Amino acid sequence: MKVMVLPSAADAEHHVAALFAKQLRRKPDSVLGLATGGTPVGVYRALAAAHRAGAADFARARTFNLDEYAGLPETHPQSYAAYMKAHLFDLVNLSPARTHLPDGEAANAEDACRFYDALYRYYGPADLQLLGIGLNGHIGFNEPGFAPAPGGTHVVRLDESTRRANARFFGEGEQVPEYALTMSAGRILQARSIVLLATGAAKATIVVRALEGPIGTDCPASLLQLHPDATFVLDIEAAGKLEPETAAGPPLERG
Repeated sequence: MKVMVLPSAADAEHHVAALFAKQLRRKPDSVLGLATGGTPVGVYRALAAAHRAGAADFARARTFNLDEYAGLPETHPQSYAAYMKAHLFDLVNLSPARTHLPDGEAANAEDACRFYDALYRYYGPADLQLLGIGLNGHIGFNEPGFAPAPGGTHVVRLDESTRRANARFFGEGEQVPEYALTMSAGRILQARSIVLLATGAAKATIVVRALEGPIGTDCPASLLQLHPDATFVLDIEAAGKLEPETAAGPPLERG
């Protein structure tokens, strides 16, 4: 595991965006694994700016998102399809035909999961996968204590803590969907390179569990300890509870 601690959330976001821009320069037809939620917004803002400056060309790239709410049409403002269009897809030269998310509107969610997983197996794995980390340690929507999925993409019932955390994105009186379609932890770990971004003091406790705790599904992000090329990019606040040897010693890079 690598850990990079940067002075601020903005610094961490720009560093992650620079990793993606570098990946596109090195391999223009890269498969990019993308995440949603509050954490990646600054990354996508920086990537859109890099594209405008001519430093990030998405024309030959292909993207796969981790997850989508079940039952939300893609036109719903809180669907992850709408999120990605607003924060990245409509701001760069990325063909809609080369962007992929699970189909949250499918009449048969299990069939939609199988189709998405087959699509990922065909084009993937991701060359570079972006992750956030939930306050309960989830990656994608793989909640604590999950049973490993027999395939890859699967339907999950969202933990109540996840629904509470995501309620801020929904309007007054709107309910956060109870179910979602998500890429499995095993499929996430197939990515060639993974970068997990965590910012803010609220993430400090779960970052410790992910980096220093035992490996297991009680903290799904701890499974990243098994990956040969995974990097945690943290701001000072998210790194605030790490042991000195984790936060200051090898293999740390400090920006």
